[in-house]
Amino acid sequence: LIVSLYFFEGYLTIKDHNSKNLLSEDQISKDQISKEQIFEKQTGKKWDKRKKLEIYNEMKRNDKKIAVVVSPGSHLDKNNNTIIPLSGISNSNTIYCNENGYYSIYQSDRYGFNNPDKEWDKKKIEYLLVGDSFAHGACVNRPNDITSILRSLTKKSALNLGYGGNGPLIEYATLREYLNSNVKKVLWLYFEGNDFTNLDKEMNDKILINYYNDLFFTQNLKLKQNEIDDLGLDIIKNRKKEKRKSKKKFKFELFKYIKITNTRILIFPKPVSGPTPTTEFKKILKLAKNFTTKNNSKLYFIYLPQFYRYNSVKPNNTNYYLVKKIIEELNIPFIDINKEVFEKEQDPLKLFPFKKNGHYTVEGYKKIAETIYKFTKD
Repeated sequence: LIVSLYFFEGYLTIKDHNSKNLLSEDQISKDQISKEQIFEKQTGKKWDKRKKLEIYNEMKRNDKKIAVVVSPGSHLDKNNNTIIPLSGISNSNTIYCNENGYYSIYQSDRYGFNNPDKEWDKKKIEYLLVGDSFAHGACVNRPNDITSILRSLTKKSALNLGYGGNGPLIEYATLREYLNSNVKKVLWLYFEGNDFTNLDKEMNDKILINYYNDLFFTQNLKLKQNEIDDLGLDIIKNRKKEKRKSKKKFKFELFKYIKITNTRILIFPKPVSGPTPTTEFKKILKLAKNFTTKNNSKLYFIYLPQFYRYNSVKPNNTNYYLVKKIIEELNIPFIDINKEVFEKEQDPLKLFPFKKNGHYTVEGYKKIAETIYKFTKD
């Protein structure tokens, strides 16, 4: 019986591995070739096919301060960490992502965010943004990110504290660490694609949970940028050690095989998804509102839609109604980017790179920034 179980588990493991590889490779191949063909046809240029670490290694020959994006989420569940960084590596040319044929690269500020450093010295800040990669400015260069466009529209200062992979608890913690008294408006950018999933992970971090439970907790991160930089550089070094990663992956797969994981899942399937953390989300937004109000800043909630809302016959909008109800109950101004931008487009998919899943295009970011300005200007 035991031998038969392990033979069956071996069959399921090989089948699962092959199907995942075929699906991901086929999807990536089709999607990438399509993007490359469209880009090269439209621009006459070649798509940059290099990996992020290839560019990093090439640029490092001439620029010792070069960095790649290291998200705060990369530091979660690290038992030996004494802090959880909420930003990236400071004062560095930072390589981000490629969805438009080129890699976006920006010069990070003194705290590791995507801003011109001089913005921190302004006496008055009109806007301060928190959010994930969409706030961060994924895959476009300045001045095409939302924060840069708001600076241009208002002729006033704006700070971008968004970072790829962030969820609601990290965003609230970021406000607690970096919000200054000279900020007039705080923009909370919520992305419907994964913010609840990210929150679920963040609630389990032993350091991060202190922001949720203790109103007076702080890591004093503004004074610890050298430590933040060192932790970020360590992660970049570890990303380069592919052989070590392969060994870890093999050990993990072997452990799963010994526990006949695939067979048990087949007999006792897990639920597709866990409960939506609406209680925690509501408390975090309430804490954020109270915190910004005490700072004499006004909080706005901006709801960002995902690609699958427009390429699916029956998109799942359950979380949309849950989130909107919570925000309205908390009496926070709700700016619905789906309604105000995407639904007004004859083809909403054109606001995504080459009409494929990803972040927004330059035009998409511009229309979102203009809408935010329209609903928040004095």
